Amino acid sequence: MKSVSIRFSGLIAGFAVLSLLAAPALAAPAAKPAAAAPQQKADPNKPLQPSETKEFGDWSVRCYPVTSPSPCEMVEILVNKKTNRRVLSVLIAYVPSRDQHVMQIGMPLGVMLQNGAILSSDTFTSNVLHFRRCDTQGCYVETPIDNASLNALARATKAQMQVVSVDGKKFELAFSLSGFSSAHSALVDLTKQKASGAAPAASPPPAEQPAP
Repeated sequence: MKSVSIRFSGLIAGFAVLSLLAAPALAAPAAKPAAAAPQQKADPNKPLQPSETKEFGDWSVRCYPVTSPSPCEMVEILVNKKTNRRVLSVLIAYVPSRDQHVMQIGMPLGVMLQNGAILSSDTFTSNVLHFRRCDTQGCYVETPIDNASLNALARATKAQMQVVSVDGKKFELAFSLSGFSSAHSALVDLTKQKASGAAPAASPPPAEQPAP
């Protein structure tokens, strides 16, 4: 299923609380986190817009005009066509200085928070992932994800989030992995380029030749 373009305002204030990673903060559509990452001066009433977006299958890679160790994200968003409300969002960011990834998964309200969620595919099953917060748009898992798990997802053909609703029913929210591997490669490359903010080092001048 093709992701629908919904404006996110950058990646996860909760990570700052955890002191895990610094990245643009993802929140629900039209919601702005209380502790946003440093960013360029802009109209405070308008969500931050990505300065660069690339599409890979059902995934988008977006980079933001912010000063951050992790200014880019890869994201897939699934939306109910009848209500235009988000059903599921999966976002991954990368911090080159730590060679570390973080993931945020947004799910609808009405999930049993104490049961958490499980990410599974035909190559990988996570431990129970705990919800960190909810807002008017949904509830969010925010967690580091290791390179081995990402590589397993890149080899998978299908993936889903397993959750329990407040009435005790188990259900799955499937998402597409079409373009996942290419999007991840682009995420890593773009983040490395933009996180440093430094121009490539100039080539040293040729050594002087001794006089004959």
